[in-house]
Amino acid sequence: MSGPPTRPWRRFERRMTGRFTASARTPIIQVVKTTAATLLTWFVCLTIFPEQMPIFGAIAALLCVQENVDQSLTRGVERVVGVMLGVSVALGAAAIFGPQAWLFIAAIIVSMCIGWLLKMTNSSSNQIAITALLMIALGGANSQLDYGFERLTETAIGAAIGVIINAVVVAPVRTLPVHQELRGLCHDAAAALRRLADALAEPRDDEWLEDMLERARRLQDDRTRVHALLRQARDSLRFNPRGAKYRASLETDDALFQRLQPILTQITGMSRALYDLYEPDLVTDPSVMGMVEEMRRAAHDLQLLVTPVPAWGDEPEEPALTAPYTIPQPHPDHWVLIGSLMEDLRRVRGRITGDIE
Repeated sequence: MSGPPTRPWRRFERRMTGRFTASARTPIIQVVKTTAATLLTWFVCLTIFPEQMPIFGAIAALLCVQENVDQSLTRGVERVVGVMLGVSVALGAAAIFGPQAWLFIAAIIVSMCIGWLLKMTNSSSNQIAITALLMIALGGANSQLDYGFERLTETAIGAAIGVIINAVVVAPVRTLPVHQELRGLCHDAAAALRRLADALAEPRDDEWLEDMLERARRLQDDRTRVHALLRQARDSLRFNPRGAKYRASLETDDALFQRLQPILTQITGMSRALYDLYEPDLVTDPSVMGMVEEMRRAAHDLQLLVTPVPAWGDEPEEPALTAPYTIPQPHPDHWVLIGSLMEDLRRVRGRITGDIE
């Protein structure tokens, strides 16, 4: 009997499956819309062209139900243009070379050259080649102009149905993940500020400081992820019939993200400076003791930026920051670190209160 899978094999298996699987399933409504668009296109095209299976139209509908309406329109135009050029390549190759066995190879070469000359994307260039191959395989080497025109019409019908269904039937909106991740990012930034305060409140060992710095660095990865989600959300609202309902909230989240970005930079810089120049006797300096309280107040007010508006009759939570904190005399040994932390804290405070745009 063979033993359990080794750890390297499990890592290899995860890497391989990660190449063709997603971190989350596609919403079931998208699967239903794709199926409905493909079936509707099939029967509509059969009604118009009963003598041919509507493969071109079904493929167009299948490809045009994308994550958002903007992508659906782009894919629809790409599909129609690719089919038009592919049909032209197939008809031209058949007219020039006749029913030759190597006609498929010639169609592929010509299609890729056309895509390169027109500076088309790889998917668009491939679309030309695939259409030319399908034209020759399904229509034969002696394909006629009317056959090509029917396939182009069929593709346009499928693309139109795919775009319309994706836009009309619960058009995809990607604003909720942005809002949730942005709240989490703000809370994580506040936690990083509290860890900075904890490092100055009592002596810490190297392991604790390394963990503090590593967590602060993760904020940059989280910022990149939120930025990508913001782009997806903007794309999902473009040409979206439901976009007006969500656009105001997305603009609010976008403004908060722009406000939060420099704060994350300052927190990461503060964590790095404290890690590099940390000394246990820092906690005994009176000016550092006051800075600890200001950092905790800044963390409190940073979380207030994403705190929901209280219900009617409830008292809103008040900001903790008051007047700017000042140090009358720098420490003779740690003045570089203390001055750096103070300047970064001043900028963080200004971003939170809105004094710094």
